[in-house]
Amino acid sequence: MARPRQSRALIIVNTNFCGSDGDAVLGTRRGARREAEQLSNVLSRLNYQVELMHNKTAKEIEELYQHECRREHGDYFVSIISSHGEQGVIFGCDSEPVKLTRIFQILSSKKCPVLTKIPKIFFIQACRGGEFDQGVLVECDSGEPKPDGFSDYLSIPPQTVVMFACSPGYVAFLNISGSMFLQALLKVLEGEERHLALNRLMTRINGEVAFRCQARGTYQGCKEMPCFVTNLLQEVFPFSA
Repeated sequence: MARPRQSRALIIVNTNFCGSDGDAVLGTRRGARREAEQLSNVLSRLNYQVELMHNKTAKEIEELYQHECRREHGDYFVSIISSHGEQGVIFGCDSEPVKLTRIFQILSSKKCPVLTKIPKIFFIQACRGGEFDQGVLVECDSGEPKPDGFSDYLSIPPQTVVMFACSPGYVAFLNISGSMFLQALLKVLEGEERHLALNRLMTRINGEVAFRCQARGTYQGCKEMPCFVTNLLQEVFPFSA
């Protein structure tokens, strides 16, 4: 009896950045490499065929997703992106932006029919702006920024889930120990919660980051609130090996 095809996972982690003149433009992301390797190991244990890529330019990032359209896939496609970012974009190691809409377009049914019916799951560890979340005890009508991130959601292809490390307009924290967001993802994948349906698993990550994590040092006390958007039509259990 033939073995079922493995699901695939593509992890892209950028830690060192430079401009066209070779000078550093964006800061080094200490801690990102180690947690990406931890995620690769965990996903491998969960029967994913993992491709871990370090320090890719904007063009190379697009090419990696184009290559997925020519590969064999199992039941799921998972992609983790860890880099600097702004609202709607992540940066290559050449400090050039890659629009998330461009990545989603590459994986659309029209351009990537092999992934049409396969759930595509993204975890994106990157800033989405420059605001700092001070945290709140109750909801209130404060003067919070209201950037327009809705166009990103409209571009998400069918059968796709995208989970962001932070809300639109805010920063995502990273230190030498790793990021709040991906460390929470690791914790869930290494525990019994990995057997949950994906939407419940992501809600657990939201709670882990929102209630148990806060920045230290210069940004002592600042918080982070992940969020996710989905257009799946059914519950899926991608990590219940």
